[in-house]
Amino acid sequence: MTARTPIALAIAGSDSGGGAGIQADLKTFAALGVHAATAVTALTVQNTLGVRAVHLAPPEVVAAQIDAVTDDFDIAAVKIGMLGDAAIVAAVADRLRSRAGEATKAFVVYDPIMTASSGDALCGAGFIEALRTRLLPLVDCLTPNLAEAAALLDGPVAANEADMARQGRALIALGPRAVLMKGGHLAGETAIDLLVTADALSRYVAPRIASDNLHGTGCTLSSAIAAFLTLGAPLGCAVERAKAFVVSSIERGVELRLGQGPGPVLPAPLRAARSEAPREG
Repeated sequence: MTARTPIALAIAGSDSGGGAGIQADLKTFAALGVHAATAVTALTVQNTLGVRAVHLAPPEVVAAQIDAVTDDFDIAAVKIGMLGDAAIVAAVADRLRSRAGEATKAFVVYDPIMTASSGDALCGAGFIEALRTRLLPLVDCLTPNLAEAAALLDGPVAANEADMARQGRALIALGPRAVLMKGGHLAGETAIDLLVTADALSRYVAPRIASDNLHGTGCTLSSAIAAFLTLGAPLGCAVERAKAFVVSSIERGVELRLGQGPGPVLPAPLRAARSEAPREG
């Protein structure tokens, strides 16, 4: 009997430069041996120099894509990236809620993208409030960077690990079952992430790699977490292996030269990814 192929669903925007968004998701899932179905939320017109335009998909089309995929495939995990506006947030939340009572409910990983790496805004008015009230209660693991966490909480950007832990716990109060606070923007020789749940905190540490090519790092991390969950890993292990995978992807992309601006990371095949990331605590 042929074994079933592990399948995940990526809900995100398209990056015409091929560095982040759905393109980064697909590269990551393929590298890790997971088939990725997709629901495209937006077309972004961008390259290594920045975002030139954004065209959002109609919410009903986003919902129809999700329905088509989930009606046919056995989805083990859902990775959500760029949503764009409050109407798309509502459409995605409605589709997730409709499946929430199923015995084979997919694990939901949400990377709350609000700006591109270039700093260009990728969300509209009412977006954050829609996230708080409609989507976050349906999320199993939220993966914000420090600026995104601050925006969701309407507060200051975390300045240290203690702030990260406090903000992670505050985000748990908004509904997600776990929050991975990404500390890559803090100063220091290591990149430290904190996985916060209602009753635990885990610390993940990796060496900081000097590179101009970091576009798509967050997309790659959240997709890798979803991929390892799809392959059967528990959340803590999935985060640990995903962080190691991102380190490997950054290392592979250091010498990459694609355009005139910062390029993407290069997701590594599974056999080239490190088995675990340096970890403390």
